[in-house]
Amino acid sequence: MKADIGNSVLELIDGDITKMDTDAIVNAANSMLIMGGGVAGAIRQKGGPTIQEECSKIGGTFVGGAVITTGGKLKAKYVIHAVGPRMGEGNEDEKLKNATLNSLKLADKHKLKSISFPAISAGIFGFPIERCAQIMLGTTIEYLNGFDKLTTKGQTGLDRVVFCLFGRESYAVFEKQLLNTGFPLSRE
Repeated sequence: MKADIGNSVLELIDGDITKMDTDAIVNAANSMLIMGGGVAGAIRQKGGPTIQEECSKIGGTFVGGAVITTGGKLKAKYVIHAVGPRMGEGNEDEKLKNATLNSLKLADKHKLKSISFPAISAGIFGFPIERCAQIMLGTTIEYLNGFDKLTTKGQTGLDRVVFCLFGRESYAVFEKQLLNTGFPLSRE
């Protein structure tokens, strides 16, 4: 499913984020940037040790923050490591919004044209998938519509933002949320 938002395309895909050919993929990271299991483990396994080595040199980032490394052996040139909240730690919605927004800003800072997100925090961090979809899509739509006036032209340089969701159930939740936005959609 696709929607034209501003000068960009927002797209939903049911698939494996490690196979995405966007300029960057987003890793649902922990604050220490240790790539253990889940999405991070799959990225580490398929991308090779270089990604973890760069994360170790960076050392970590705050919840809601994002950092960038090489993509190693992945199709994506870069991995943006976004630290989402663990359910129950407090102020989770704002932290997830910041993780999404900081990833988008980092992509623009590095002049990337495309980025793929997973459902950050909706796995082992226990964040409800419905809230995740609402916050991540809402933040992305605001950003693509030029909400962030700090970018050079008042709008993003991103041509394509993909939400690469693992499994039909997660895809369906994001699809329902995107349908509720009122933007014209296509199923290409």
